[in-house]
Amino acid sequence: MPSSTQATPLPSRRPRGGVREVFELAYPVVLTQMSATAMGVVDSAMVGRLGPTPLAAVGFAGVWLWTVFSFFFGTASGVQTFVAQADGAERQGECGGWAWQGIWAIAPISILAVLLLLFTTRPLIALLGPSPDLQADAVAYVDMRLPGELGMVLTMLLTSFFRGYGDTRTPLYATLAANGVNVVLDYGLIFGELGLPRWGVAGAGAATAVGEWFGCILLFVAFRRRAVRERFQTDAVAPSRDAIRRFLHVGAPIGGQWCLGMTSFAMFTTLVARMGDASMAASQAFVMLLSLSFMQAVGVSAAAATRVGRYIGAEDMDSAERSFRSSLVLGAILAGIVGALFVAIPGPLLRIFTDDPSVVELGVSLLALGALFQLFDAGGIISEGALRGAGDTRWPFVAHSILGWFFFVPLAYVLGVVLDGGLRGAWLGGLVYVIVLSTVLVGRFRSGAWRSVRI
Repeated sequence: MPSSTQATPLPSRRPRGGVREVFELAYPVVLTQMSATAMGVVDSAMVGRLGPTPLAAVGFAGVWLWTVFSFFFGTASGVQTFVAQADGAERQGECGGWAWQGIWAIAPISILAVLLLLFTTRPLIALLGPSPDLQADAVAYVDMRLPGELGMVLTMLLTSFFRGYGDTRTPLYATLAANGVNVVLDYGLIFGELGLPRWGVAGAGAATAVGEWFGCILLFVAFRRRAVRERFQTDAVAPSRDAIRRFLHVGAPIGGQWCLGMTSFAMFTTLVARMGDASMAASQAFVMLLSLSFMQAVGVSAAAATRVGRYIGAEDMDSAERSFRSSLVLGAILAGIVGALFVAIPGPLLRIFTDDPSVVELGVSLLALGALFQLFDAGGIISEGALRGAGDTRWPFVAHSILGWFFFVPLAYVLGVVLDGGLRGAWLGGLVYVIVLSTVLVGRFRSGAWRSVRI
């Protein structure tokens, strides 16, 4: 969507790209991501009271659902790059149009994916080979949660629009409201309280689906708010082949990267599930705890994408690079706090999800690894955000694809199965993988190759 308007430098502010500047933009995103993660945490914590197998089923099904739809989530996040660079160049009138082109590009295929999975969930889960009881609970969860996935795709797209021009609070409010709906419905539908039917694991899926659509509707109302509509031209526009092509040129590699990265992790999860329901339950509790750090890193990553994109739009490359460095510092501080908790109080953290002694024992052995894992993971996630803001999305896609499939999964299998390291061995393979991936992604941004990327 070309414009003849000349780029105008951003208002002077010193130091540009400093830690404080990144933090001011990041902290609402961190809270948003943690609130969004709370949906999964609440599902797991409540379902865990039904036993290890239901907890394992929610974790197993949730990972595969995210894997299937991660392509659409990642592609939708490409809207942030276009909005950030247009806003930085003082072309605010283009911003709303990019959100609509994103909707036209990914909503139809997301609908088809939901419809296809409604008829194929049971055989696909059976093909993955978990225990029969875990299969039954996983199918029940997926069947009820599937309708919410389209709402989640649109939520990701609208969230990316708001973050692109620096509004990180509107997505926070929508996510908090959606999470509140999920908590109430989880309690009612899992346990048969508040006059609602007792659906168990299926109730957790239904509660999440309703919460996802509630958040989506709130964001769309904000997107059409008068002040936003007038400044960013958010009235509906017709699909444009050229604009969709440009959007997919940047967004599809992000979606491909997320999808292939998640597929390798989903295969890792399947490997763990075959070690037994207790191992899968412990791994799920561990992943939920890791998500506390992961979502903080995602929040800082989103701030990095916005700052890098806006400074590139304003042709201030030095401030873009400084924003990246500041984001790494902030991410390391937050990850250090979470890592200290993992080491200091592993037992109480795991008992949020389960009281089963065998599951807790397995989980405690993982949290020391987790302290180091999430520190390096934060570096990689933040680097991806900075590269996304610059429009450099193809290189991370290749890195994730190669390392995820030809390094992570084989290494986890060797350490966990071949060398009989069990659950801890498999996750040790994950730690080595995330160290290598983070090193590669940080090195890519520091190389300066992003300076020559044009979207």
